[in-house]
Amino acid sequence: MGGIGIWQLLIIVVIVVLLFGTKKLRNMGGDLGSAVKGFKNAMSDKDADFDETKRVEADDTTSAKNESSTESTKSTNKTQ
Repeated sequence: MGGIGIWQLLIIVVIVVLLFGTKKLRNMGGDLGSAVKGFKNAMSDKDADFDETKRVEADDTTSAKNESSTESTKSTNKTQ
């Protein structure tokens, strides 16, 4: 009783087509598709940038640990 049936949905579609016309609806659909595609590309670019940033930070941390390890080894060798 409370849901939208097929006939109500069909009537809504007919009213929308009459109000806007098929050409304008086609253009709006194309614009919407382009917007969604652009959003997906932006999200994948952001994920790639985020992964690259994490990778660079991990490399920097590893380099810092290796440098401090090398420095402590040098200081140990000097004291002996």
